[in-house]
Amino acid sequence: MQTTWLDKYFKGDRTIWVIVFLLSILSLLAVYSSTGTLAYKYQSGNTEYYLFKHLVILFFGLVLMYAAHKVKYIYYSRLSAIALIITIPLLLITLLGGTSLNEANRWLTLPVINITFQTSDFAKLALIMFVARMLSKKQDEIKSFKSAFLPIILPILLVCALILPANFSTAGILFISCCFLMFIGRINMKFIMALLGLAIVGFVLFVLVAKAIGKTGRIDTWSARIERFVNSSEEDNYQAEQAKIAIASGGILGKFPGNSIQRNYLPHPYSDFIYAIIIEEYGLIGGIGIIVLYLVLFVRVIRFLHHSPMAFGTLLAVGCAFSLVFQAMINMAVAVNLFPVTGQPLPMLSMGGTSIWFTSISIGIILSVSRQVEREKKEGGTELALA
Repeated sequence: MQTTWLDKYFKGDRTIWVIVFLLSILSLLAVYSSTGTLAYKYQSGNTEYYLFKHLVILFFGLVLMYAAHKVKYIYYSRLSAIALIITIPLLLITLLGGTSLNEANRWLTLPVINITFQTSDFAKLALIMFVARMLSKKQDEIKSFKSAFLPIILPILLVCALILPANFSTAGILFISCCFLMFIGRINMKFIMALLGLAIVGFVLFVLVAKAIGKTGRIDTWSARIERFVNSSEEDNYQAEQAKIAIASGGILGKFPGNSIQRNYLPHPYSDFIYAIIIEEYGLIGGIGIIVLYLVLFVRVIRFLHHSPMAFGTLLAVGCAFSLVFQAMINMAVAVNLFPVTGQPLPMLSMGGTSIWFTSISIGIILSVSRQVEREKKEGGTELALA
C-alpha cells in the first residue's frame, strides 16, 4: 500500500485528527465573532487583535499536540511520578501566593515573559497520568484496599484538596474523572463509593471551617451561583437570561457566522458562554454537531479498551478523553442553563492560553496511544484493535 504524507506525519486515529481540526476551525470563527466588544473596550476597535492572539495560541497548541503524539506513550508513565511531585509545590505556591482574580488564586505569573499559568491545568494531566500508571501496575492486587486503593487515592485527595479552595469546579471534574478511571481499572466499587462519601464529608467540613474563620470569599461566590441557578426566572440571573436569548434566537439554522447579537450583552461570550454564541450563529444543528464531535472523540478512545483493557496506554487515553469530554458537557450544560455557572472553558473552542495547550497535550497523548494500537493492528498483534 502506498504511503501518503498524511500517513507519514500524522499517526494514530484519523477520526480524532479530523475532530481536532474541525474544532480548531470553529474555535477561530467563534472567538473572532465573540470578541468584538472586548476589542472595542481594550484594543480601540482592533477586532483582529484577539483573532491573531487566539490563532497563535491555537497554533502553538497544535504544535504541542503533534509533539506529544510523536512521543511513545510509555514515556508518559515514567514522567507521571515526576509530574506529580512537581504538581504539589506548584499548587501550594499558587494557593498561598498566586495571582489573584475574583478572590481566587488560580494562576502563577511567570517572570520575565509575564505570562499567567494556571497550575490546575498541569495538575489535571499529571494526576490522570499517575492514576493510570498505578492502576496498570496494581492489576494483580487491584481489589486490595492497602496495596492498591490507598496508594492511588491519597494523591487524588491531596491534589483535589489543593485545587478546591480556588477552583471548585476543576477539583470536582478532576475528582470524578479519577473515580471513573478507577472504575474502569477494576477498583472495588465499595471503595469508590466510600471515597465519594468521604469527599462529600470533606467538602462540608471545608465549608464549615471556612465560615468559622471568616474566609468565605469563594464559598459566597459558589452559593450565589447556585441561588441564581435555582431562581433562574429572576431578573438578577443575567448570564442565564442572556444565554437563553442567544440560544432561542438561533433557531434551527442560526443567524450565520458573525451575526450574533447577544455577544454584546452576554458576559464572557468568548470563553464560558461560547457555546451559546455558537448556537445563536450556527443554530441547533451547530450545537448538536459540537456535542457529536465530543462524543465521537470519546467513543473512539473507549474502543482502545478492546485492544488492551488494563494497559497503561489505554487507561491513560480513556482518562484524558473522559476529563475533556466531561468538562465540555459541563460547559455546554451551563450555557443552556442545566447547571450553575462554573467558569469552565469549552475544550479546544473557548479562547484561552494554558487551557488550550494542556488540552492539546492531552489529545496528543491520546493520539500517541492510538499510534501503538494502529501499529499492532497492522502487524496482526490483536484482532480487537480499532477496526
